[in-house]
Amino acid sequence: MVRDHWKFTAPPFDGSLEPGHFYCGTPQEEALARLEWLVEERQRFGLVVAAEGCGKSHLGAMAARRIGGLGAEVALLSLRGLTAGDWIEMLLERLPLDALSRGEAVRPWQKLENRLRENTLMERTTALLFDDVDHAPTDALDGIMRLISAAEPRYARTVVIATTTPEGFARLPSGIRQRAAVRIELMPWSEDDVTGFLARSIRRVGGDEEIFSTDAAATLARFAGGVPRVVSQLAQLALVAAAGDGLTKVDAATVERTWRELAPSCGLAAAAVERPVLQVDDDEADAVPAVNPHVRVVRRLWG
Repeated sequence: MVRDHWKFTAPPFDGSLEPGHFYCGTPQEEALARLEWLVEERQRFGLVVAAEGCGKSHLGAMAARRIGGLGAEVALLSLRGLTAGDWIEMLLERLPLDALSRGEAVRPWQKLENRLRENTLMERTTALLFDDVDHAPTDALDGIMRLISAAEPRYARTVVIATTTPEGFARLPSGIRQRAAVRIELMPWSEDDVTGFLARSIRRVGGDEEIFSTDAAATLARFAGGVPRVVSQLAQLALVAAAGDGLTKVDAATVERTWRELAPSCGLAAAAVERPVLQVDDDEADAVPAVNPHVRVVRRLWG
């Protein structure tokens, strides 16, 4: 009913992590620029910190593509739900090893180190992206610690990027927190970002990008707190409600009614999100800068 009513070719807000569905709002633009800086400056480790629903997994998928475009060999692995011993085998599966290297009778860690050495000798960066590092088993945390701290030449062109929630950041080993060259806090979207996201998503599926009125977009941004996941869910529900009422536009009243009547029954919690507070030890306050001084000009360089 919804697709027919609005004449969409596909659902505009399906929550897909496909690159074509990625919307680069202001927080995402800044985060990607800093991650590119991390690679180009050959820094060893960076952390992306974002509340649930703010798009860190989608950002990680897009970062893998952007960093790959810089000539790096990239592997992306979610550590959520893995048990001890799984992570390194799954990481190796994501690296383009040849059949001989993959079948070599050596320990998995030795295979990984061999690949890092090969890329270093070819002056090619290896970028390892770990999503949900706060859910990693202990052996994965130990492995990441070695990757970001070992001084051997084989690690000279290895870059590690990890994502976590603010709560998960506080649970990470202090050695990992302290070694981040840059910590990127992925904030919720502004009203302008939400408006742009709505228009782009609807245009992508062949709809009228002005289906959401200016007031409707502003109301949706306010109720969703700028959290991308909640923005998508509320926008989809508002489209359903407006189609059911036979409207040709989604107005602010429909968005508000949708939130009050439908959102709670669909599990959407109130989404007012404040700037995340990262709990760190006193002696770490200066060790993990939220904004590396050298990154202050990144947006101008990439603008």
